[in-house]
Amino acid sequence: MVARHPREKTLLATIFVLNAIEFLQAGMIAFGAGPIMGEIGASPEEFTLATVVYAVVAIAAISKQGWLVERLGWRGFVISSVVVFVAGAAVCGASNDFHQFLVGRAVMGMGGAAFMTSARLLITLMPPGPRRFTGIKAFASALAIGNALAPWLAAQSVAHDSWSSIFVILAVAAIVAALLATQCLPSSTVPLEQRSDAHPLAFLALLAGCALSLYALQRATYDFYGNALPLLATWALGAAAIAYFVRHQHGHPRPYLVLNRLRQPRYLTGLVLFTVCYLVLGANNYMLPALTQRGLDFGWEVVGGVQGAGLVAALIVFWIMAQILPKYPSPKKFYVAGFLSLALCGALLSRLSGEADLWLHVMPAVAAYGAFIILVMATTAIQAFASLQQDEQAFAHGQQLKNMLSQFGLAAGVAGAALGLQWRTGEHYAVLTGRFAHGDAVFDQALAQLSTAFASSHGAQAPQVALGQLVQQLNQQSTLLACLDYFSFLVVFALVGAVAMMGQRVLR
Repeated sequence: MVARHPREKTLLATIFVLNAIEFLQAGMIAFGAGPIMGEIGASPEEFTLATVVYAVVAIAAISKQGWLVERLGWRGFVISSVVVFVAGAAVCGASNDFHQFLVGRAVMGMGGAAFMTSARLLITLMPPGPRRFTGIKAFASALAIGNALAPWLAAQSVAHDSWSSIFVILAVAAIVAALLATQCLPSSTVPLEQRSDAHPLAFLALLAGCALSLYALQRATYDFYGNALPLLATWALGAAAIAYFVRHQHGHPRPYLVLNRLRQPRYLTGLVLFTVCYLVLGANNYMLPALTQRGLDFGWEVVGGVQGAGLVAALIVFWIMAQILPKYPSPKKFYVAGFLSLALCGALLSRLSGEADLWLHVMPAVAAYGAFIILVMATTAIQAFASLQQDEQAFAHGQQLKNMLSQFGLAAGVAGAALGLQWRTGEHYAVLTGRFAHGDAVFDQALAQLSTAFASSHGAQAPQVALGQLVQQLNQQSTLLACLDYFSFLVVFALVGAVAMMGQRVLR
C-alpha cells in the first residue's frame, strides 16, 4: 500500500493556493501597472522603484525562511506570513499616493515572498514515493492557473473602476491558504541546539547588496548616460556586499544558507535558467498589456480575457508533459521546444499591425508563451534539484536561493521592459513627428478628412478635435512600434536560448 500524508488533500490545496498567490500577484500587478500608476499618481520610474523595493524585501525574507521555520514551525510561519501579507495588501488597496503604495508593497514582500518556496518545500512533507509527484502536479498547476487568471482578474478589476480589488483578491486567497495551513501543517519547531545562527551582519550585507544593485539597475534604465560613474559605483558596492554574504555563509559552520553544498554544476545551471525565465516573465507581464491595450487600443476586459485564455495553454502543456516524462525523461527536447515556443510568440507578435484581431493573432502567441513557461521552468525544476534530493537541508536552501534570484529576475525584467518601451517609443515618436506638420501631404489629408468627419458634431472646433485625434494616433502608433521592436528582440533571444540548450551537456 502506498504511504500517504494523513491530510493529503488539504496539504495539496495548501500547496496549490500558496503557489498560485505568487503568480497571481506578479501577473495582476504587472498587468494593471498603467491604471495603478494613474490612480496613485505614480510615474513609470516610481512604479519600477516599487517593484525593486518589493524584490529587495522579498529576497531578504526568503533568505531567512529556514531560520524562521526552525523557530515558528511550518504552521506558525505560514500563518504569520499571511498576516503580514494581508496587512500589506490592505495598505496597497487603500493607497491614495505612491508613498503609501510603496510601503504596502514592501510589507507584502515581507509576508508573501516565501509563499512559492513554502509551497515547494511542503511537498517534502508527503511520504517519499509516487505521491510526491502528485504534489508537484499541484505546484505546477498552480503556476499555470495563477498565470492565466492574473490578467483576467486584473482586467475585470480595472474595467469596473476598482483597481484596489486586485489586492482584495490576493488577501482573500492568502487567508484561504492560512485556514488550510491550520488543518494540515505541523507546528513542531527545531530543537534549540540544532537551529542555524542569525548572522545579523551577513543578513544586513545581503539586504544592502540587493538594494544597491537593484537600485542601480532601476536608475540606469532612466539615466545611465547622465550618471554612469555613480551608478556603476553603486552597483559595484552592492555586488561587493553580496559577495561578502556569499563568502560568509560559504565558510561558516552553522550558516542559514548552506551555499557550500550547492556548488554543483547541475544546480548552478538550473539557477541561470530560472533567472532567465523570470526575466522573460517580468518583461512579458509588462509588455503584453502595453501592446494590446496601449498599442492596439483594445479594452481591458477583452485584453485580459484573451491573455488569460492564451495562458491556459501552459496547463495543457504541463499535463501532456506529465504523460511523456515517465517514459521519455530526457530534458533536452523540452528545453528546445520551450525556447522555440518563445520564438514563435515573438515572431507572431512582432508582425502585428493596427488592424490585428486579438483572438486570431494575439491569443496563439500568448499560448506559445505559456508553453515556454511550463516547458522550461517545470523541466528545470525537475532537473536542477535532482542532485540535491538526498540532502534535505541543501534541497530546502537551494529552493530559497532559487526564489531569491527569481525576485531579482522579475524586478530586472519589469525594469528592463519599462526602459525598452520608453526608449523605443521615444525613438519612434521622434521619427513620426517629423511628418506631423502642415505641408506634409499625408498629414494635411488626414487632418482634412477628420475635420470633415467632426464638423457636424463639433462645428468650428472640428479642426482642433481632429488634431487631438491625430496626436492620440501618433502616441498609439509610437507605442505599437516600440512593442513590435521588443518582440522582434525576443525572437533572437529565444533562438539563442534554443541553440544553447541544444548544445549544453549539463542538464541531460
